[in-house]
This record gives sequence, structure tokens and C-alpha cells, in this order.
Amino acid sequence: MIPTGIITVSDRASAQVYADLGGPAVRAAVATHGWQTIAEALVPDDQAQIAHAVQSFARQGCHLILTTGGTGIASRDVTPEAIRSVARLEIPGFGESMRMQSIALTPNAILSRSLGAVVENSLVIALPGKPQGAVDCLGFIAGAIPHTVKILQREPTSC
Repeated sequence: MIPTGIITVSDRASAQVYADLGGPAVRAAVATHGWQTIAEALVPDDQAQIAHAVQSFARQGCHLILTTGGTGIASRDVTPEAIRSVARLEIPGFGESMRMQSIALTPNAILSRSLGAVVENSLVIALPGKPQGAVDCLGFIAGAIPHTVKILQREPTSC
């Protein structure tokens, strides 16, 4: 069981203009993989607040931190920059895989800036903001997550 934190990044949902649909969709997907959601947050598209939430979740023991939202090219989309500002390293394969597999579903996937990174000893994955896109992308990379988390937590691996 992987302790997981979910951060929804949305100006409008955080201001309660509309309901957060991304976080609940990701939470349901996390459960289907047998992982446990132990922390959730809803933050605006603000680089400092996103970075703070990611760091806070890493310190709370979330071995996997999933963000949803803010990975596009609009001027307010700053999730990748926020994660990179606190990351020890980026893992390009996660973003590459999500984009490559998503392009078969929508040509707009080429605009995605989704990524994987390491913050402290936690794996951070930036997922798209659309609920179905977030769930699809998580599914594309789910097979690599347990091994990655084990390495970061210094647990024995089979490889």
C-alpha cells in the first residue's frame, strides 16, 4: 500500500466557483490500484502554494504525491514550475509516457507538460486537470510507480 497525497490545482475550484472533480476522480483511481490516500489539498494556480503543498505532503509521509491541474500552456498553468522549484530531480519518462499514450486519445495531449519528479523521498506526478485525462494518465504509468516508490524509500526491489 502506497501512502498517497492528492493536490488539486485550480483557481476556480479553490475559490468554490465550481466543485473539484479532479481530486475525487484521482482518489478513486488511487483506490483501484490499492494505494491509500492519506492527504488531500485544493490550491489555486499559485506556484508558491503548489510547492508548499507538495513539500508538506512529502514531510507528512506521502510516498506518492499526485497533482491534477495546471499542466497546460495557459498563463496560470504553473504546476510544473512549482514542482521543479522544490524537486531534487525530474524523471522524464513519466511525462513522456503520459504524452505519448494520450496523443492516441486526443491531439491536444501534445500541449501537456505533465511530469514526474522526486521531492525529498517522494515521487511526484503532475497529471492533467481534466478528470478523465488525469485518470487515463495515471493508468498509463501506474505499473512503474510501486518500483519507483520502493527505490525512493530505500526498500528492497526485485530488480
